[in-house]
Amino acid sequence: MSSAVLALRGLGRTYKTGEGKLEVLRGVDLEVHAGEVVGLIGPSGSGKSSLLHAAGLLERPTAGQVIIEGQDCSKLSDKARTRLRLGLVGFVYQFHHLLPEFSALDNVALPQMIAGASRPAARGRAEALLTQLGLGARLEHQPGQLSGGEQQRVAIARALANQPCIVLADEPTGNLDPHTSGAVFQALFDLARATGVALLIATHNMELARFMDRVFALEDGRLSERRGRF
Repeated sequence: MSSAVLALRGLGRTYKTGEGKLEVLRGVDLEVHAGEVVGLIGPSGSGKSSLLHAAGLLERPTAGQVIIEGQDCSKLSDKARTRLRLGLVGFVYQFHHLLPEFSALDNVALPQMIAGASRPAARGRAEALLTQLGLGARLEHQPGQLSGGEQQRVAIARALANQPCIVLADEPTGNLDPHTSGAVFQALFDLARATGVALLIATHNMELARFMDRVFALEDGRLSERRGRF
């Protein structure tokens, strides 16, 4: 298998609370490879979001390493982490977080322009991604004019806009009905397979496990691989 696009080595995360320290990640090791779809399951409060935030350089872990495309990010400055995150990591959340005053097209073009792309190039790629996701007729619609499933497809296109090596998804279909959830996840899966991007997806929906190459459970701060049927 090719070298990992994301590697977590001995990842630890501890939070200070009024009652002391809360250890949510304990020596987590994980590798995700190009084109691979990896699921992350566990009950609410088990640390799935903390793991994704550390992996995506949104938070600094208390211990361990986050390695993206072979680069150890542990000691990078905040500015360097932001630059790396913008170019190499995409995010999809349970709630789409689209900019309400912008069209679908501009919501996907904006991250590219922030990264340095010209407006015509950014809008061209945005149109191509949205069309692939079945939204070719909805390019100029604002989020409020789109259904929940359509909004989440725009969020997927935005996550892929800067051609990241990995997309981190935190309950990406958790706010959708089962039928829409399946369709949106299939769209994410198909586009990831077509582009070769790696996916790390936290979810409660075990129906989605059939799409995934590997599934890991996070329990008591530790990660273990789950095999077989779900």
